[in-house]
Amino acid sequence: MEKNYRAILLTILTLSTFTLVIIELTGVSRNALFRRFKGGGEGIFYSKDGETYRGEIYPEQTLTRTQRVAAMAKTTMQFYETKYNFGKQPEGKVLKHTFRFKNTGFHPLMIAKTDVTCGCTVPNFPEGTIAPGNDGDLTVVFNTAGKSGIQQKNIIVHSNALPEAVSIGIEADIR
Repeated sequence: MEKNYRAILLTILTLSTFTLVIIELTGVSRNALFRRFKGGGEGIFYSKDGETYRGEIYPEQTLTRTQRVAAMAKTTMQFYETKYNFGKQPEGKVLKHTFRFKNTGFHPLMIAKTDVTCGCTVPNFPEGTIAPGNDGDLTVVFNTAGKSGIQQKNIIVHSNALPEAVSIGIEADIR
């Protein structure tokens, strides 16, 4: 009787593994399922390396955003401020600040990605390009839940500007 259970469990495990391999090899993923059941190719899509795309994805768009930005002509950018202090704030509050920047160069500016020092800090930047002479906004949301004392968070902004990595930061005294 115990041998039958082992054989059944081994069969189920083998079939499950085989099914997962077939699904992975045929390209059925959350992107394909979204297209199938949501009625189209519009939405948010994810690559295997974690890149997030919005809109329709075509094969010629398989380069990561970072690779596309690296291939763009270099420009320059200037933040109007690089540090912001929220002052004294209660623990558990969600703080938000918008850093304004200007494309001071002669070519379109695009932010490739941002690096943060903590998961409690979420930067949101423009998806498209910023034309020469125009301004853009990078909004930083900081969740103070579970934090206390003076908190300093840095955001590294990567773009096709020179220098290609710029540091901006926020600070708050959480009470």
